Amino acid sequence: MQLESFFPYRLAVAAEAFSRQLIEVYGRTYGLKREEWRLIFLLARAQRIDSLELGRRTTLDKVQVSRAAARLEEKGLITKTTPDNDRRLRVYGITAEGQALFNEILPQVEARASEILKSMSAEDRAALDQGLEALKRAVEGRRRSRGKG
Repeated sequence: MQLESFFPYRLAVAAEAFSRQLIEVYGRTYGLKREEWRLIFLLARAQRIDSLELGRRTTLDKVQVSRAAARLEEKGLITKTTPDNDRRLRVYGITAEGQALFNEILPQVEARASEILKSMSAEDRAALDQGLEALKRAVEGRRRSRGKG
């Protein structure tokens, strides 16, 4: 089997290529790393989120979250607190400056993503959406059947 025909590899390459197009917007223009953008994105929607929930809602590990959060906190875009009842937990919040930055960047990121997707036929976009949902359901079903969900 060739690596180029191995499904997990093809999926990862496509996702990375798409992601790199978006990084051109928030990375080059605004100096945010991918992990930072993901945290800002989640916090802009939730306003406050703890480290456990962040781990569940992203593909980032604890170290990536911690480093990205530290950089964002340094830039004044987020806050970090430690609850008195659980010193292991971190609670992150978005600042007004962070929310304003997110509001400025999001339309540009959405426009870039839309531009890419619009270069596909409507049938291909629908097939992609259907395929991604089917893959997600299959993975979740397998995880549940193995007692890990």
